[in-house]
Amino acid sequence: MGTEGIRDRYINPYTDFGFKKLFGTAMNKELLISFLNALLSGREIVHDVTYLNVEHLGSRELDRKAVFDVYCENEQGEKFLVEMQKGEQEFFKDRSLFYSTFAIREQARRGNWDYELKAVYTIGILNFTFDDTDNVNFHHEVKLVDLQTQQVFYDKLTFIYLEMPKFNKTEQELETMFDKWMFVLRNLSNLLERPAALQERIFKRLFEAAEIAKFDRHELYEYEESLKNFRDMYSVITTAEKKGRAEGLMEGIMQGANQKAVEIARNLKSAGLRDNEISRLTGLDEDAIARL
Repeated sequence: MGTEGIRDRYINPYTDFGFKKLFGTAMNKELLISFLNALLSGREIVHDVTYLNVEHLGSRELDRKAVFDVYCENEQGEKFLVEMQKGEQEFFKDRSLFYSTFAIREQARRGNWDYELKAVYTIGILNFTFDDTDNVNFHHEVKLVDLQTQQVFYDKLTFIYLEMPKFNKTEQELETMFDKWMFVLRNLSNLLERPAALQERIFKRLFEAAEIAKFDRHELYEYEESLKNFRDMYSVITTAEKKGRAEGLMEGIMQGANQKAVEIARNLKSAGLRDNEISRLTGLDEDAIARL
């Protein structure tokens, strides 16, 4: 098996294989630790992580199942759910909340328990935008807040969303480790070599792990399948968007034509023509003409 269908030097982190290769394997957990520390900007220092079971069932047979991309805890027992969202889903926020409940509920202990919980972080890396009214802010951090006081009501449940299409910094504009991680996630599969701005040891490790030429036959097959699924999904999404734009354009044309017909009908009515004659000339319903 060759790489005829793969022209990139580095893997696409938006594929299931690529994301789990970089962040979901014990051999590369230092990449995940670096990313989490950059994301949290020093508020929490993660020294180590332990990977947890990514497949969770509800407490009853009929409860729905949750399968996480990456699920781990740090040395303090705090939980991290890290999800790569490749395409927009109508209820992706609901999905985030649903997934977070598993990390909360599994902390329940047998016997006497005072309900103390460890912090839970649900992190969504989004290959789409959910706030089209704001083209600047791509980093969203959400907590439970008292609306009256605007104070955080509960600081152990945090949702972080990264709208990747809005991150447009160039290599020369990268300042922080968070900037650098965002740049890597956004551009990795398009790079031919490690950029000069990413000379930290952790990025040397990342580019080594991401180089497709170093994959064995099994890894290469898995990545090709994952890349194919990603491309198929991308094609479906773009086709739907184009179809939506075409339908919107046609709807606009029809609305414009209808407005023009109404304007003509008003003029004909002012000229003294009967409603049935105006209807025949403009195609408008007589009831609609009568209301003009």
